[in-house]
Amino acid sequence: MTRRPLPPSCSLARSWPLSACPDCSKGSPMLRVENLTFAHPGQATPYVFSMVAHDGEVTAVSGASGSGKSTLLDLLAGFLTPSGGSIELDHRDLLPLPPEARPVSLLLQSESLFEHLSAARNVALGLPQGTPRAEAQRQIGEALAEVGLEGIGEQLASTLSGGQKQRVALARTLLRARPVLLLDEPFSALDDETRVAVRELVRVLTIRHSWHTILVSHHADDVEALAGRKYLLVEGLLEAV
Repeated sequence: MTRRPLPPSCSLARSWPLSACPDCSKGSPMLRVENLTFAHPGQATPYVFSMVAHDGEVTAVSGASGSGKSTLLDLLAGFLTPSGGSIELDHRDLLPLPPEARPVSLLLQSESLFEHLSAARNVALGLPQGTPRAEAQRQIGEALAEVGLEGIGEQLASTLSGGQKQRVALARTLLRARPVLLLDEPFSALDDETRVAVRELVRVLTIRHSWHTILVSHHADDVEALAGRKYLLVEGLLEAV
């Protein structure tokens, strides 16, 4: 009897249609990337990305500098257009959607806050336009409390520590209520103690809100502490590890 190869999501192979895997085709909401192909100008061999990310789980992508990790996140966010392949969230095709319409939030190493605005005003940017004032204040307060920043809403972002700024950015993500969270080296600028606290908050929020969280990090301890599913980017391909 011929033994069938297993797909990348089974951690034992690097190429297979992900739909062929019973485990990766279960009914829980899933972000599925299959043969997503892209090459920068002058790049001889294109990237070909295939991976899955489940809800309530952190999926880590590691690789050498320049291996294509940020390119993958830019493709998922819609900032780059692939030449082939697919991105689906719970069987919904995301490729036709522009960045602002994708169910994706992006958290970078730099906190991307407006320094001249208060913490609350920065969080409010995650709310839909036209949200009634009283409702907005309620949601902002609840989001800040959930990330451990109750009572600092009126402080200017410029006065906050690095860890507090990342928590404000996470509070804004909560109000956006988008099911996919992309993390691009989000803990690199934090000291060790703060990094541990913020990554634990990411883990808790991912589970609580059923996010599909994709983490790009050079720090092995962050990957080990957070990731339930891990990929290594080698020669333009994702290998499950």
